[in-house]
Amino acid sequence: MGEHIIKLPDVGEGVAEAELVEWLVDEGANVREDDVLAAVMTDKATVEIPSPVEGKVIWRGASIGEIIAVGSPIIRLEVDGPGNVKPGEEPAPVKSNGAAEPAPAQPEPPKEAKKAAPKPKIEKPATTVAAASAAPQGAMRKEGEAPLASPAVRKRALDNGVDLRRVLGSGPAGRITHEDLDAYFETGGGIRGGGGLVANTSVTETPVIGLRRKIAEKMEAANARIVPITYVDEVDVTALEDLRKELNATRKEDRPKLTILPFLMRAMVKAIAEQPHINAIFDDEAGVVHNYGGCHIGVAAQTPNGLMVPVVRHAEARDIWDCAAEVARLSEAAKGGTASREELSGSTITITSLGAMGGIVTTPVINHPEVAIVGVNKMQVLPKWDGSEFRPRKIMNLSSSFDHRVIDGWDAAVFVQRIKALLETPAMIFIQD
Repeated sequence: MGEHIIKLPDVGEGVAEAELVEWLVDEGANVREDDVLAAVMTDKATVEIPSPVEGKVIWRGASIGEIIAVGSPIIRLEVDGPGNVKPGEEPAPVKSNGAAEPAPAQPEPPKEAKKAAPKPKIEKPATTVAAASAAPQGAMRKEGEAPLASPAVRKRALDNGVDLRRVLGSGPAGRITHEDLDAYFETGGGIRGGGGLVANTSVTETPVIGLRRKIAEKMEAANARIVPITYVDEVDVTALEDLRKELNATRKEDRPKLTILPFLMRAMVKAIAEQPHINAIFDDEAGVVHNYGGCHIGVAAQTPNGLMVPVVRHAEARDIWDCAAEVARLSEAAKGGTASREELSGSTITITSLGAMGGIVTTPVINHPEVAIVGVNKMQVLPKWDGSEFRPRKIMNLSSSFDHRVIDGWDAAVFVQRIKALLETPAMIFIQD
């Protein structure tokens, strides 16, 4: 019998570390060759780690949420044959980001020492909780009689809507303590309304790991580095909606159903052709703006695991139907957790849409290191004056943010106005320049 150590492999070009997001085997489990042992995440893409050999799991080197360097041992198997571990060799411990390595286990004392050592007697310290719990509660103090309590106790009572005059104190001179408040809650005190409603003072801790951590890091980087300007304008999409419905009603069976996104993507492509500096990545550390000829449009998608941004590559080379098909394919992959690293990276500008939720204005966060993001808001029917009378029109706001370090407000406005003109006269979207 031997032992085989499995190390975190290189999971992507330029990736030096990954976060452990799931263990798929327990210690003591028997695994076969190619069985998936764990899942790690890097740049929003989840990668499964298979077993190269058959064996029994005898050691796992990291906990969920820990950051593991490429080449670090992550699991140890007992295998038939010599394995790849020399006798006495121990796997190096895996460090988490910012967390200290666990202290080594203390050796077991000899049996004789165990027998000789007397069992310590543990005495439970006396507290005032029992006395407070047993004391009658609900008796209002006299008018003007101020209850005695520390500022911390008073704040806690205020946060929970408790009138301290109703709480009996067990401290000196009737002083109310935290234990008295605990007892008050346990016996039915606290915030109470009609129908027996009682305050819920529980607190649940949820570790920020996996995709949620990646989103947090991305938002933190955007907030720390980008100086944004957000420009909002309303668009009359009445003609566009009429065209969209007509195209959907007459489309071929093999064509996808059109939403407003493919039209917006094609409008953005035409607007970018006139302002190519909008379609860019700003390397702020090097002080260089990379302007791209190809329009690689990220489409923010809400998934069961959190926000992902699959990328429609070379939108400038796709027509309306092709854009719609690619958006549908990528959204399904993102929601199903099958999107690859390549499909979730490399965007040069992003679209975000919260219109389905009913918002009429948003302030989109730029997908760093891009320099622009276009936000789609709620579509609604509003009365609009046409010069002689009010007519119902379908109106939708575009909320777009730009990196003001490299995009001037004037240029941002020109870009949005060009998109607006194209969407309001949708036939222009189909004209080849």
